[in-house]
This record gives sequence, structure tokens and C-alpha cells, in this order.
Amino acid sequence: MQANHLTFVYLQFASKVSGNFNANKTMSLVNAFEWRYATKKYDPSRQLSEEQVDDLLRTVQLAPSSYGLQPYQFITVTDPAKLEQISRAAFGQPQITTASRVLVVAVETNISEATVKAYIDKAAIVRETDRQNLEAREQFVNSKLSGLSPAQKIDWAEKQAFLAVGILVSAAAEAGIDASPMEGFDRRQLDQILDLPTKNLQSTLLFALGYRSADDEFARIPKVRKTKAELFTTV
Repeated sequence: MQANHLTFVYLQFASKVSGNFNANKTMSLVNAFEWRYATKKYDPSRQLSEEQVDDLLRTVQLAPSSYGLQPYQFITVTDPAKLEQISRAAFGQPQITTASRVLVVAVETNISEATVKAYIDKAAIVRETDRQNLEAREQFVNSKLSGLSPAQKIDWAEKQAFLAVGILVSAAAEAGIDASPMEGFDRRQLDQILDLPTKNLQSTLLFALGYRSADDEFARIPKVRKTKAELFTTV
């Protein structure tokens, strides 16, 4: 990629982040990922609009998941007191108290035949078909899940949640919005803060959204990635 094109791409993103981006989308997802990084420090004076947040969460809603079950929830935390508690549970990571939005990604801990039934019931309505036509699918999914232990079901659910997280990272980058998927927190504390066990949920990831601070030094640090030869092979 030529230097002048890189400059053009950077200026487009800079304009977009400042709120003046032209509605005509000329970015590729590669450009977006060259721009993004795991933001460490956000600018609390710059807030996302409800429309922006809704648009990002819509991509999560449309994300793929095994059997279509989506065994997770994305919980938006807005209560300042709870955010302070979560910050302490996350060992003081600054994203929690400076980002425009903080999400807790939680997985279901009670995955069962009732989970599959709820999905099949909804599928019959959405697809305008007799539920009986989907019973073979219901039996198939139940046969697969019945072979998993409770711990294995949670592990499986986390994998599905991470698929949705990847979609959200991509959508945020394409929109010129900074994002930070975050581990590094005390799960038990976080679950207690949000009373997740009573909701049959377990936290698995924190996710911050907003706009980077001008003095976040990590924005200027080059990415370290494997080369193509190291990462991709053909057999």
C-alpha cells in the first residue's frame, strides 16, 4: 500500500472519529483493523450516541452461533456505583471508568432441553412453519447437547459468545469506534456485583466501547503479529 493512500485512510478515520466522517463508506475491514488497537485509555468527554450503540449491538444480535442458540447475554452497565465496583474487580483497569459503554459478556449456565425448546418455538414463528416440521432439528440438537457435562456446556457457550465478540470488535473498528475486549477480572466478584447466579448466568468477558484518549500511548505502538508464512499454511 502506497504511503499517500495510507495517509488518506488515516485522515478518513480521523475525520470519522471526530464526528465529521462522510457517510460514503470507502474503508475496507483491513484498513479498519490496521487502525484499531486494544484501547487502554478512553476519553470520557466523548460519548457514543444511542444510535451508534444500537447499531453495534444489532451486529451482535445477527452474529452466528452454534445451532443458532446464542447461549449468552451482553449486559450494558451504566450505574456509576456498579462500574466502580467492577473496576475494582478488574484490578483497576482504567477502561471501566473512562469508556462510553461497558458491557459484561455472560454465558448461560442452565443450558438444557428447555433452551432448545425456546429456540425451536421461536423458529417456528419466525419462519412461519408448523412446529412439527422442526422437531427433527430439536431432537438432533438435544442429542448433541445431552452428551456434554455442565462444565462442557459452559465452555461451549463461551466459544459461541467469543464469536459474537469478534463480530462486535469488527463492527466497532469499521465504524471508527474504539473497543477493548477484556479479561483480567475476578469472575466471582463480578458475578456477585451483577447478581448473575440468580439469573443463571456467568461472566466471561468485559467489553469497553468509546473513543480513545489523545494521550493513550498504546495508540502509537506498532502491532506485533505473526507473518503470513507463520500464520497460514496449506496442506
